[in-house]
Amino acid sequence: MNKFLLAITFYYINGYAHFTLAGSHKTKYTFPGNFLFGVSTAAQQIEGAWNIDGRTESIWDHLVHTNPDFVKDHSNADIAADSYHHYKRDAQMVHELGVDIYRFSISWSRVLPNGLSNEVNQLGINYYTNLIDELMKYNITPMVTIYHWDLPQKLQDIGGWLNPHIVEYFTDYAKVLFDKFSDKVKYWITFNEPMQTCLEGYGGTYRAPALNHHGVAEYLCTHNLLKSHASVYHLFNESYRPLHGGKIGMALDSNWAEPKDPNSAVDRKAAELYLKTHVGWYANPIFSEKGDYPSELIEMVDKKSLEQNYTRSRLPKFTQEEVNYIRGTADFFGLNHYTTYLLTMAGKEVGQVPSHENDVGIIRTQDPKWPSKSSSSWLKVVPSGFRKLLKWITSTYNNVPIIVTENGYADFDGVVDSARVSYYSHYLNALLHAIHEDHSNVIGYFAWSLMDNFEWDDGYVSRFGLYLVDFKSPKRTRTAKHSARLYSGVVKSRHLPAHYDPDDFTAFSTAAALAPTSITLPALITLITITHLAYTLEF
Repeated sequence: MNKFLLAITFYYINGYAHFTLAGSHKTKYTFPGNFLFGVSTAAQQIEGAWNIDGRTESIWDHLVHTNPDFVKDHSNADIAADSYHHYKRDAQMVHELGVDIYRFSISWSRVLPNGLSNEVNQLGINYYTNLIDELMKYNITPMVTIYHWDLPQKLQDIGGWLNPHIVEYFTDYAKVLFDKFSDKVKYWITFNEPMQTCLEGYGGTYRAPALNHHGVAEYLCTHNLLKSHASVYHLFNESYRPLHGGKIGMALDSNWAEPKDPNSAVDRKAAELYLKTHVGWYANPIFSEKGDYPSELIEMVDKKSLEQNYTRSRLPKFTQEEVNYIRGTADFFGLNHYTTYLLTMAGKEVGQVPSHENDVGIIRTQDPKWPSKSSSSWLKVVPSGFRKLLKWITSTYNNVPIIVTENGYADFDGVVDSARVSYYSHYLNALLHAIHEDHSNVIGYFAWSLMDNFEWDDGYVSRFGLYLVDFKSPKRTRTAKHSARLYSGVVKSRHLPAHYDPDDFTAFSTAAALAPTSITLPALITLITITHLAYTLEF
């Protein structure tokens, strides 16, 4: 059987920047003995029981109940993986993987049905107490995400993250969790992917509550959210860490930004600008030495607002006292990463006016020849981008400890998930090189996700799980996929399997397209070098 091994170094052809896909060569590097391995989930996506035992509607429940066409398969999260009733099996699966930590989120509306702390739902507290105790029975450390996109609808009805009082409401909610669980939970995450909440949920229509108030709402939401994060950090740091220890941070999502043409100074500027105005929008106020929003973002929004005849900038301003209060409010940098984009400056008006996209003025694309076999069309497999992003964060934010809080791959279904096995192998290889060669300060890695779940607007079309969930079964039966075996093997051995080949992307259907079958003379002249093309004969 002939097995095609991809070119992993390639250059500028047909308008796209071609570069090394693999994180690096095959290596005998191992993960440090104290390196944290984990797996992640989110309450809205797995728990179900949306109106049982006192839980009230979240913004995601409300969105999909009132607009079922929002979800590709017209499904909802009413039952999902039914983890509310199967948490013992969930804990058992985490144990089977052999990981150190299980990251899960708490449903705000399950604990505080009206969103406020005057009414605590004891049945909700009992559920999370039982889950935590079940994990600790297996010596698994719980990591709690306080907010993973599921704001109580009752709070959204009074403005949600646009209401400045949300800072107080969120702090009160966090205090309830700290009071109940901080003696056992040693890792906390305030917010998961706040950019998705604000940019896509308030500024756009891609996430709940899908307000579409672009150009204003995403900035107001971010402003209140960062204040909320800082308030909860200080509460934890001053009142709970002295009693129980523990660490707290935030999980930020970021793609890697590669210049579309690496030889273009304009495209290199666009790539750096993308990072500063996206992940930096949230990271800079917390992790930079000066704090505050990135100066580039402030200047661009101020300028655009003036040109658009606004009385003041659409980007709210922090006082110096607020800058100081927010700066330094994280013990680690939580990173959710999946893929890479190519960036170039727009050179013209882009996006809706006003909007964050229009303010920043850059265009992102992906090379259609990048490997992908994913149910999510955007999820191209570019492990070298992961390595570069880790190096950028380490360099930009003064060697901050990084925990990769999400990384994973979506397919359509099945236990034999060879593409996911390949994805994890490639990205873990890139991570090993990032740690040992780039000295990126990565202290942990969490696979997304423990099991198949309600994947937001994809419903149950896209599957990210290490465990397959039979959504047609009343028991929501869970079955380990091949990727679960791979991951558990890496966790146990601290290295990649001996047969791993960093040049092999054949598990992805479009991979072979990366190797040009015919090249015109001009293209041949442009092509500086192609390496690592090989055929091997497998007997």
